[in-house]
Amino acid sequence: MTNRGRRIATATGAMLADPDSLGNPSQEITESLFDPEHWRARGELAAVSGGRGSAWFIVSEQRDWVLRHGRRGGFIARFSRDRYVWAGEDRVRSFAEWRLLQRMTLQGLPVPKPIAARYQRAGVFYRCDLITQRIVGAQPLSAALAAQALPEAQWRAVGAVIARLHAAGVDHADLNAHNLLIDGAGGISVIDFDRGQVRPAPGRWASRNLQRLRRSLDKISRALPADRWAAAPAWDWLTAGYGAARGDEAARGDEAA
Repeated sequence: MTNRGRRIATATGAMLADPDSLGNPSQEITESLFDPEHWRARGELAAVSGGRGSAWFIVSEQRDWVLRHGRRGGFIARFSRDRYVWAGEDRVRSFAEWRLLQRMTLQGLPVPKPIAARYQRAGVFYRCDLITQRIVGAQPLSAALAAQALPEAQWRAVGAVIARLHAAGVDHADLNAHNLLIDGAGGISVIDFDRGQVRPAPGRWASRNLQRLRRSLDKISRALPADRWAAAPAWDWLTAGYGAARGDEAARGDEAA
């Protein structure tokens, strides 16, 4: 098994999966994996979350997954909620995200493990889905802030995780307060790498990631008590954690050389 996963042709497209990640390497991989009603009938559809990505949580003794159906955002969603223009299999968004997550997982980065991906093509359009491992016991940074102010160490940890992604060349296309998760032990994970890319080295794109996060924090803070978010000192702590981690990564690179 390579890190590109196993491709399975279907009647209208293809699936991509690592059979070992499914929990039973010998089981047949079918499109029912991506059908919420299949899991509902088994009593394993635990919850449904709203938002652009329509995510279903699949929970049993054998699995704890997130099934996400690709949905469009912004102005174009008025014309097509979940159809994308076909530009070849290498450009399928769920496949690209699966492969990026697999790459990051193998590098030990704090992201969800990819389970399976699918696309269904109809003429010049396609629809797609993605299943990832659920990060249990974690809540978005936005929800954590709604509950209480975060300590300095937590903000520094957020910055350090972003620095790890950037050191690995990972450009997150939508880094915001909803896509950073905090678990019960204070650990930070990053989710939703749709349209994410691997770039050769941190540059302006890294600054854009941080600027997008800053705008997101500014936006959600408008509805929060004044003590929950302030650029000084919270953003200063985050950027300090980012800078320290970038320095550590550079030092490790020098030692390896």
